[in-house]
Amino acid sequence: MSWDRTLLALFVAAAMFLRWYATVGLAALAPAGLCGLAAMAIHLTQRRRYGQQSRGVARERVEADVFSVLWMVVLVVALAVLGVLAIWVI
Repeated sequence: MSWDRTLLALFVAAAMFLRWYATVGLAALAPAGLCGLAAMAIHLTQRRRYGQQSRGVARERVEADVFSVLWMVVLVVALAVLGVLAIWVI
């Protein structure tokens, strides 16, 4: 369920970045595109993650998906950098 919320948050963030288009111009498309690509990647890999978690619950041994969490950290940092750069372009 948390990945669904993350997916929704990324689409909302993409929409917010697109609102900057009138003010910032093309610089707003980079973070919006990154949000959209990340949301699609989450959507396409969700079934695999949920399958791993359900098998882990059945075995009574659930392991954290460290790669996905680190990927989200990198994504958030990249979005912050792109957002700041888009503001400075004004």
